[in-house]
Amino acid sequence: MSETVAFPQDRTCPYHPPAAYEPLREGRPLSRVTLFDGRSVWVVTGHPEARSLLSDGRLSANRQNASFPTPSRRFQGLQDRRTALLGVDDPQHNTQRRMLIPSFTLKRTAALRPRIQETVDRLIDAMVARGPRAELVSSFALPVPSMVICALLGVPYEDHEFFEAQSRRLLRGPEVADVQDARDQINGYLAGLIERKRTVPGGGLLDELIATRLETGETDVEELVSLAAILLIAGHETTANMISLGTFTLLRHPEQLAELRAEPSLMPEAVEELMRFLSIADGMLRVATEDIEIGGVTIRPDDGVVFSTSVINRDDAVFENPDALDWHRPARHHLAFGFGVHQCLGQNLARAEMEIALGTLFDRLPGLRLAAEPDLIPFKPGDTIQGMVELPVAW
Repeated sequence: MSETVAFPQDRTCPYHPPAAYEPLREGRPLSRVTLFDGRSVWVVTGHPEARSLLSDGRLSANRQNASFPTPSRRFQGLQDRRTALLGVDDPQHNTQRRMLIPSFTLKRTAALRPRIQETVDRLIDAMVARGPRAELVSSFALPVPSMVICALLGVPYEDHEFFEAQSRRLLRGPEVADVQDARDQINGYLAGLIERKRTVPGGGLLDELIATRLETGETDVEELVSLAAILLIAGHETTANMISLGTFTLLRHPEQLAELRAEPSLMPEAVEELMRFLSIADGMLRVATEDIEIGGVTIRPDDGVVFSTSVINRDDAVFENPDALDWHRPARHHLAFGFGVHQCLGQNLARAEMEIALGTLFDRLPGLRLAAEPDLIPFKPGDTIQGMVELPVAW
């Protein structure tokens, strides 16, 4: 490539990588990109190389490292504190993850499916009662995972407007001060909730962790707040965006949607393909701590490394005809949930929510359609989790 591509960039279509990333696809498996502050970092775009590097202990997720890359100016204010799970390395990461794994197993997720189905049905009932038009993000895509994660954690859903608003500020700013204040607001809320639960316990995961980890001295309030914040924010933001963008994408691919309606048993495969195709969390970040030889280049200590998931998941050496939406391809080896020790802890729950939400939505509303011109429906910028800002629909 003659010029370095700026990263990240906005998508021109909400379900395709930015057109400006085309040189990155041609430059696989690794090349250089420029961040907002002019810093040059490595971008990984080859699928095998991404799997190898995401499993490599010489790449660090520690965001307090002075050399850790920052994707946009507003996130500079988040590097002063250690972020649980996503922003720590082993052995601390392994200790934190082991606290949570029992709550996110396939068995525990299966037990939650009736509650997820009940939540989805209740929200669709309310939409139909108000119909025949709705704004799908606020009336369905966001409440589904928000209600589920609140129930799982033991967070009162009546507080959802507060933490959803703060999550939006945390992820989208627009200024450094907004991001910092949103983080402090969420942490303060969770610290207060934990203190109340120590006096009057409830029945959620937070209560379990208070009893088995906090009161035994295995963790402290600060770490528990950080863990709860990650679970609360990631638990509703990512899945909400997948439901909204997944719905938009299916409505823009009527042949694939028709096949899915004719064969509902394809829904698990459809969710995997949508995860690959949409790659909403585009731009996982790491910093090298040692020399790493890979893909014909040498990553040096303190080099920033970015994983462009949207490009990795369209590696044509791994996925045939990758720009097509195809329920029949083997897509489960996509990297939309990451890979290695930091692979998404809640992926089983996310899959269940998407399968039930999308399957029930299109089953119950067979006439579902967009209620605005597709090009006029706003979607999110490239430096945050991808998804729809709003999604007007009718049936």
